[in-house]
Amino acid sequence: MPVFAYRGRSGAGIVAGEIEANDRPAAVAQLRTKGVIALSVQERQAKVAAVKKIGGSVKDKDLAIYTRQFSTMVDAGLPIVQCLQILGAQSDSKPFRKVIGGIKEDVEAGTTLAEAIRKHTRVFSELYSSMIQAGEIGGILDTILVRLAAYLEKASKLKSKIKGAMIYPSCIVSAAVLVTGVLLVWVIPVFADVFSSFGHRLPAPTQFVINLSNFTIAHVWYLMAVPVIAAVAIRYAYGTEEGHFWIDRFLLRVPVFGGLIRKSSVARFSRTLGTLVSSGVPILDALVITARTAGNKVVERAIMMARTSISSGRTIAEPLIESKVFPPMVCQMISVGETTGALDTMLQKIADFYEDEVDNTVANLMSLLEPAVILFLGGVIGGLVVSMYLPIFKLGSVLG
Repeated sequence: MPVFAYRGRSGAGIVAGEIEANDRPAAVAQLRTKGVIALSVQERQAKVAAVKKIGGSVKDKDLAIYTRQFSTMVDAGLPIVQCLQILGAQSDSKPFRKVIGGIKEDVEAGTTLAEAIRKHTRVFSELYSSMIQAGEIGGILDTILVRLAAYLEKASKLKSKIKGAMIYPSCIVSAAVLVTGVLLVWVIPVFADVFSSFGHRLPAPTQFVINLSNFTIAHVWYLMAVPVIAAVAIRYAYGTEEGHFWIDRFLLRVPVFGGLIRKSSVARFSRTLGTLVSSGVPILDALVITARTAGNKVVERAIMMARTSISSGRTIAEPLIESKVFPPMVCQMISVGETTGALDTMLQKIADFYEDEVDNTVANLMSLLEPAVILFLGGVIGGLVVSMYLPIFKLGSVLG
């Protein structure tokens, strides 16, 4: 979609930034709905596309550290250009140094910090640039940077905990599948050749394992292709709107892990929306940004329904209750926050609560996984080994 750079007049004075729209009249109409009278609107699609290529992957941790240091320097009264120069020089990430250098050059040329940041969408999210713009307009950039740093640190911590909870069982299951495959393809056929010389009927578990081994060897290439095909199919489904939605909906219903995903989504939604609202971003814009950063299509649709609800004069809480995605306690607390005019404070409390819930869930999950994994490995690997040794235990009766 084309990107338009604009300058306009609002209740806060002269404002500037960028906006996505199908064409120039659509951009002007969007600005009008935000209470901005457009003074100039120019397409900048080509320029933005060229700048997006600057830099590479930047870690969440590096971005959080950069934001925290930036907030400290701005709070100390250093000019923004000097802050960027210092931050670029001390960054250990070469791609990030290039990005910071590009932002510094744009700011020196007279571009606002928010506009300069918006050119690097591979590094800075829409949430980041919107909050920076709100900070520049309101003259509270140092405060906004502190909030951003806190948000990024908590989001990175939450993300690492979720990954940690998923990596352990995935590695164990993968190792079990690999060991089972080796036993079925290379080890069990050796035992089968020995047992075939007995000339007697084998125990049922042993015969089942030998048949399973024969099936695996005969269809090994098909079995190896199954996970590859499944991965390609899932990736293709994720590339479609409906496919992505149904996969995310399925993940929310997976026992144990579904609850963990739901809690993390609620924590992310509350933290993001609360941070944006407290930073002065208009609620309709804040909900769009929150939806795009939700990380789950089911949650994203529920948030967009809430945005439509506000546009038609309803509250945020009503469509969230109807979606049945968010827990009743969250919806009630949001409703109270809207009624009392303390929505941002209430959202931060919800985020704190659910981040603690994620911590507890991950801790409990890890403690439950250890015995579960032992039982799983014992059942699969141990079952195969015992099945192969059953004829030897009954050697006398088998040889008759």
